[in-house]
Amino acid sequence: MRLLISFAALLLSVILLQLSSGGVGPLDALSGLQIGFTTAEVGLLGSAHFVGFFIGCWWAPRLMGSVGHSRAFAACTAMGAIGLLAHMLVIDVYAWAVMRVGSGICVAGCYTVIEAWLQSKVTNETRGRAMGAYRSVDMGASLAAQLLIGVLEPASYISYNILALMCCASLLPLTLTKLKQPEVPSAPRLRPALAWRLSPLAVGAVLVAGLSSSAFRMVGPIYGQEVGLAAGQIAWFLAAFVLGGAVAQWPTGWLADKLDRRWVLIITSAAAVASCAVTVMMGQGGTATILLTAGFFGFTTFPIFSVATAHAHDFAKSEQRVELSAALMFFYALGAIAAPLVSSRLIEAYGPSALFLFISVGHVALIVMGLLRMLARPTQDERTRYVYAPRTSFLIGRLMKRLREDDGP
Repeated sequence: MRLLISFAALLLSVILLQLSSGGVGPLDALSGLQIGFTTAEVGLLGSAHFVGFFIGCWWAPRLMGSVGHSRAFAACTAMGAIGLLAHMLVIDVYAWAVMRVGSGICVAGCYTVIEAWLQSKVTNETRGRAMGAYRSVDMGASLAAQLLIGVLEPASYISYNILALMCCASLLPLTLTKLKQPEVPSAPRLRPALAWRLSPLAVGAVLVAGLSSSAFRMVGPIYGQEVGLAAGQIAWFLAAFVLGGAVAQWPTGWLADKLDRRWVLIITSAAAVASCAVTVMMGQGGTATILLTAGFFGFTTFPIFSVATAHAHDFAKSEQRVELSAALMFFYALGAIAAPLVSSRLIEAYGPSALFLFISVGHVALIVMGLLRMLARPTQDERTRYVYAPRTSFLIGRLMKRLREDDGP
């Protein structure tokens, strides 16, 4: 029972954290446009978030080693709450960018603590159920966070205050638990060359996954406003993307365990290019049509990260898995940092359709790379199991490691 209570506290903190952090990106985009920021400046805010995310992924394990889990979680949460509350006190794009770096550190740091705590509590018998609950809660809260935009007024102190309250509330379940804090896990070494050596295609795929997801989440509200969606409709537009990605996990995972995973990456990328084309062509259609295209886009792009990580782990030894996961997260962060700034500038120069043209170019490059890699070496006979891999912290690899090794396809 105490184990269940411990999991419940961790999962409740995940829900509150995701509601807060998942809502700030689209709220910043709509608020910035209303205040008078340029499209490129709004993109800068999205890139700043992922700069903070990368810093937090690297720094949080070391912070836990210095002050412990609860204090590290509190420090990261405080950074996120301060950034949210300060938004309407200083109306300057560069000040907001610094605040978004703080929110990125908050997200990565808090997830690092939660995943380290979860790792210490699960056993081989409970790992599958615990991770299933964790991934479901994270995805569900992410979906709900997009819908918040429909009720939060842009450029309003009250809106940012509501998000800050939820950020602060995420402190309560985790810091009030009576269970003893676990031992601090060693921070994984960051070895990007390891991922490239094991699978150049996986590196390219996670870069494209970071490009697609961050461009849509951070710059998608600009696209929605450009094609005539109201704030409430933009919320459903973003939620449709997350929902499409959630629905895609099972069929994509089934294919990834049955077929050569390089073909799965090529097929999903080709489908992503098609979804980009459909989205551009239907951009002037009705609201329902635009929502359906967003769901289709999420369905085709969301699973690429998990397929790529599964493909990379097919070539890894057991002792390499944690560092490989961290390296793939590093490349994902690189794509996520660059995409909002580049795509927002393209929208400013060429209009809203440039967002999806930019994303489709990335997927075309991935298709070409996949075909070339198929000529470079044969498929791997012994493969790990496909699992949905959250993009949360460098420590997620510890939780995924046992699942991959215990359950083959």
